[in-house]
Amino acid sequence: QVQLVESGGGLVQPGGSLRLSCAASGTIFNRNTMGWYRQPPGKQRELVASITSGGSTDYADSVKGRFTISRDNAKNTVSLQMNSLKPEDTAVYYCHTKPGRVNYWGQGTQVTVSS
Repeated sequence: QVQLVESGGGLVQPGGSLRLSCAASGTIFNRNTMGWYRQPPGKQRELVASITSGGSTDYADSVKGRFTISRDNAKNTVSLQMNSLKPEDTAVYYCHTKPGRVNYWGQGTQVTVSS
């Protein structure tokens, strides 16, 4: 059973930084593309960033230059460093992977950017 557990959310002022982490178990982590999604209040879930098993990354235009996704295959973790945070980054952030045909999601972690 694949399990994803996020941590690191919280309240931060505009311009601040947060680092999210996701610990994965029950899967061959280093073979999987990992992703971070977010769901703002009243909106649909959207892809924020992804990283392949080979380390190639992709970002939503809205976060390019501010967010960085990384992975540590030895620790089965994927992280999202978020800098220069804006109020519009406020959302529940979810870790995601799809090792076969099934999507797996973490429980989500709340990020609130507000003064």
